[in-house]
Amino acid sequence: MKILDKYLLKTFLITFTTVFVILFFIFILQTVWLFIAELAGKDLDMSLIIKFLLFSMPRIIPLVLPLSILLASIMTFGNLAENYEFAAMKSSGISLQRAMRGLTVFILLLSIVAFFFANNVIPFAEYKFINFRKNIAQVKPAMAITEGQFSDVGLYNIKVNKKSGANGNILTGITIHKKSNIGDGSKTVIKAKDGELISSEESSILQLVLNDGNYYEDLVPKKYEDRNKLPFAKSAFKKYTINIDLSQLNKVDIDDQNIDNTNTMLTVNELKYTLDSLDKNFKTEIISFSENINLRTGIPQNNVYTDKQLKKAHKKLPSNILSLYTTEQKSEILKIASSNVTSTGYSIDATKVNLDNKQKNINNHLLAFYDKFVIAFACFMMFFIGAPLGAIIRKGGLGLPIIFAVLIFISYHFINTFGKKIAQENGISPFMGSWMSSFILSPLAILLTYRATNDIGLINMEVVLAPIQKIFKKLFPSKK
Repeated sequence: MKILDKYLLKTFLITFTTVFVILFFIFILQTVWLFIAELAGKDLDMSLIIKFLLFSMPRIIPLVLPLSILLASIMTFGNLAENYEFAAMKSSGISLQRAMRGLTVFILLLSIVAFFFANNVIPFAEYKFINFRKNIAQVKPAMAITEGQFSDVGLYNIKVNKKSGANGNILTGITIHKKSNIGDGSKTVIKAKDGELISSEESSILQLVLNDGNYYEDLVPKKYEDRNKLPFAKSAFKKYTINIDLSQLNKVDIDDQNIDNTNTMLTVNELKYTLDSLDKNFKTEIISFSENINLRTGIPQNNVYTDKQLKKAHKKLPSNILSLYTTEQKSEILKIASSNVTSTGYSIDATKVNLDNKQKNINNHLLAFYDKFVIAFACFMMFFIGAPLGAIIRKGGLGLPIIFAVLIFISYHFINTFGKKIAQENGISPFMGSWMSSFILSPLAILLTYRATNDIGLINMEVVLAPIQKIFKKLFPSKK
């Protein structure tokens, strides 16, 4: 490695490391903010909070790494141009491509590392992160309930005056509001002197055992005039047990599909296997539904009639088939036909919703598959946007480079998110949804590299100002 390559690599690495650490810290603070309601006031040990954050850190890398490369490239090459080091290189016969050669190899290696990180580390971290949150709920069930305020836990709003015990599982002064599933406006209130939260790592059910309390339930009469009397039922109990599904304790999340679906926890090979199974299941269900509809409508599948047979059968039938039946029979036939059409319509609508959900699941797995390759290409692309841009604007430091980097990265992230959302709804193919941002910004990388290589500015001001000058000359001709 020549002295120039060592110098450029050292300069870039120092800037890249500094930027990466700062951005990573900012995104970690964002993660803490997103999960603050889940962490604050839950009686969690510092070690549990650190593990919680450690398992959530890898998912930040796909955002931080491309942005760090972009900003570090602009700052590094901007400093070199601002300090006339590029002018010295060019006077020595060293072109921009030659100066970028060593860093290009480094970015290529970094892209390969980013792919393996996205393929192996991130799925493992996602698996540990989701299961760790569930384990916290099992080991420390009291984390779902905060003293002195109502906490939303599944179908219940629970308020306790005081928590005690080793894990905060002994509760005192309990008030519970149960949500109505029916939607008729009825309310259920449970008050108890004390209680205990009981859970097990082997069970997915959390038990809340209440002692010495009362159960109040509103009654909604069928007659409207009786509702003004506000009737209710009251009962007392010595012991009352409520079973709560632990999955409700993990309700807070930046993206619910990360818990509902396992696509973010799979490697490339696992995604291939899963996609193959999902595709086969999807096609089998379509075939099964089509056969079922044919059987319900009475349409024969295997019988193929010739034109002569169809014409012969048509001649035997009257123009109005219902004329063969009495009025009562006509009414009965039409009722049956209407019922069959309605039933078939409901079946088609329900199956369509089910097939749409399965297609969305397939699309999410495909997006997760392509994302592992997109992050590697994004690192490479951001370098070829940032390095020429820095050489063109000739500004280093944290001023203008940050503005350019943020604008470019926000555009990249917006297009990426927009493409994925459309692909999830089956508006475009998952391949296009994942690669849309790369396809749109790649020409920018090529254009900037070309302009920086040929010493052309970012914007040719003469091309912009020439038409304006002509208009001014026509409007305000000079007097001789």
